[in-house]
Amino acid sequence: MEKTWLNSYPAGVPAEIDINEFKSIGQMFDKSVRAFRERTAYINMGKSVTYGELDGLSRDFAAYLQSLGLKKGARIAIMMPNLLQYPVCIYGALRGGYTVVNCNPLYTPRELEHQLKDSGAELIVIVENFASVLQECIARTPIKHVVVTSLGDLLGFPKSMIVNFVVKHVKKMVPAWSLPQAVPFNDALGRGTRSDFTEVEVTHDDIAFLQYTGGTTGVSKGAMLTHRNIIANLQQAHAWLHPFLNEGGEIIVTALPLYHIFALTANCLTFFKIGAANVLITNPRDIPGFVKELAKHKFTTITGVNTLFNALLNDPDFAKLDFSTLRVTLGGGMAVQKAVADKWKQVTGVPLIEAYGLTETSPAATINPLDLKEYNGAIGLPISSTEVAIRDEEGKNLPFGEAGEICIHGPQVMKGYYNRPDETAKVIMADGFLRTGDIGVMDGKGFVRIVDRKKDMILVSGFNVYPNEVEAVVAMHPGVLEVAAVGVPDEKSGEAVKIFVVKKDPNLTAEAVIAHCKENLTGYKVPKLVEFRAELPKTNVGKILRRALRDEAVKK
Repeated sequence: MEKTWLNSYPAGVPAEIDINEFKSIGQMFDKSVRAFRERTAYINMGKSVTYGELDGLSRDFAAYLQSLGLKKGARIAIMMPNLLQYPVCIYGALRGGYTVVNCNPLYTPRELEHQLKDSGAELIVIVENFASVLQECIARTPIKHVVVTSLGDLLGFPKSMIVNFVVKHVKKMVPAWSLPQAVPFNDALGRGTRSDFTEVEVTHDDIAFLQYTGGTTGVSKGAMLTHRNIIANLQQAHAWLHPFLNEGGEIIVTALPLYHIFALTANCLTFFKIGAANVLITNPRDIPGFVKELAKHKFTTITGVNTLFNALLNDPDFAKLDFSTLRVTLGGGMAVQKAVADKWKQVTGVPLIEAYGLTETSPAATINPLDLKEYNGAIGLPISSTEVAIRDEEGKNLPFGEAGEICIHGPQVMKGYYNRPDETAKVIMADGFLRTGDIGVMDGKGFVRIVDRKKDMILVSGFNVYPNEVEAVVAMHPGVLEVAAVGVPDEKSGEAVKIFVVKKDPNLTAEAVIAHCKENLTGYKVPKLVEFRAELPKTNVGKILRRALRDEAVKK
């Protein structure tokens, strides 16, 4: 395959990365700690921790895990928003040779139960705001140990007490819960301080993260991302960013949740390598509060999804910020809209650069050149050590300009789906290329553009929503006979979920269906629109024609 994209690389970006610089994420961590020990690593709610302090805290957490008798490779689930505790937990777990299982804090008991059971997680660290969800399902999971943290933990006295008091008693954001085996986070760290930590040999082949995704179907599966996969992707991202950034001098804003693969690799890991300060935004939905936080920092880089950038641009105070230090804005997770990119450039003076990836590629696969002056509608060029092929249904490469499935090959491509060889075989071809399910074209310069989506996946604010899962939940309602879920355009979230329902109970209402969904689905998966039909269009073998419904819904 002719790697024509290499001719379009910005100056200083290599064709290949050195995957052997680090044998594990922990080794990368150690190098950065030595180089940037006194520099600020993470900032959250007015509190900062240095690289050296994070070294000590993560060491204590790793020692705590070892003190429980957890063996190398044990699954450690983490369920929290962006807090200082998050990097402490993931670096501690990875240094101890454990596998991190990221859990969305907005999971329902049904969703959390599935992920904990499927992964075989033995310990979970959870913010107390969501402990009641764990309480409902823990008896049906393999969880043996529970560590509960509060939003204000690690903020220091008296701020910690104030934040926790407000969250619990003023805003009443913590539903009542009972988990007798739960250990407070600070107590766990204290036990770790008093315990020995034994260095663990971790290699490229060890699984660093079981990152859950629907893949190309609605079955939630754990993508096995090895240390090799993650190291490759952070090396690739670093190679792309290096000519444009200053080591030890960057301040990156992390508003996307760290449990999402985009922020996890791009922000948490890649920028840790270069000694950046990472500003963690706990609640990016509070746009006025987010803008106030931005005003406190001379940030140089910000990542996000189209809906987040759009929301910021529509806040009257955002345009008043000082953007003189901002150099890089990176958008991914969902398509960047031209109108948003153009307005971002107008307000900040910096182009909004689009990138593309999947959970299965750790995630980055293509990125636009960072010296791009204007929005170009492409998802970028294949990054270093990566091949992108546009293939037909038979898996044959198509020429430039012809639409086909985007397929990716590189060291960042996952090992496979955990305990699902059949699902793995569906997406990883014999030559190692990953089928993305997205239809795209590549031009003669190597730029890739997405033109359609092969799969029926719905993308809500950068999060994957799979019709199979939504339909399965709706079908659980006794008043529903048949259901089909599709994505429809939405100004705020890019796409929204719409369901078409055939009633079994003639008295069934849209409100009752949505209430049922809210009990069983994370908020972004809950249908925004419900339309009742006498029947649904089907193929001659009885398969519901989602595409016909989607096309009809879009035309309305």
